[in-house]
Amino acid sequence: MKILAIEFSCELRSVAVVESATAGFAPLGHASERGGRHTRGVGMINAALDQAKLRPESVDCLAVGIGPGSYTGIRAAIALAQGWQLARPVNLLGISSLDAMAHQLWREGTYGKMNLAVDAQRNEFYLAAYDISATGFKEIELLRLTSLEEIIAKLSTGEPVVGHGLPQGVTGARELFPDATDLAQLACTRADFQEDQEELAPIYLRETTFVKAPPPRIVL
Repeated sequence: MKILAIEFSCELRSVAVVESATAGFAPLGHASERGGRHTRGVGMINAALDQAKLRPESVDCLAVGIGPGSYTGIRAAIALAQGWQLARPVNLLGISSLDAMAHQLWREGTYGKMNLAVDAQRNEFYLAAYDISATGFKEIELLRLTSLEEIIAKLSTGEPVVGHGLPQGVTGARELFPDATDLAQLACTRADFQEDQEELAPIYLRETTFVKAPPPRIVL
């Protein structure tokens, strides 16, 4: 199975192509960009496919990082995947970006309890804890919103904190971004594909409230 993974949930955005039959699931193609207000999503996809020497119609599955993280970036990744499926039917998978980070820690051999933190804006942070061992990883404290003070308190007691978007003045935390390679490798182990495009949605713990704009006034 050839998998194209899209991870746009943070400032370091990436795309990766993996084939599950490849030993170690090493990426056949990878592209990334950092910073900026605009995402060159299609350009990164084309670059990763070119490296992999694959055409778009060769892709069997699209894996999308659904956060938590940048709501705009995640929505952009979902929109790309949904548009792709309309044009070329493929399997869709939504995967937690925190799972991708935990997978990255597992892949590099960083074991133990790890607190994963991501900027949630509004002076809040997404926080979850994972237990990572040689055999894999699992979430042991469910994802929730928390304050910077709690994260600093964890660091002060020696608990490891890993993530991105923490203020520069916070010392002791390790910066880590989710990568599309880990998304793709996780997708190789799953078959719970989204049957409906609308099942792809960002992980967003706040209640979404939108105010409909009034109709325009017609002035004669």
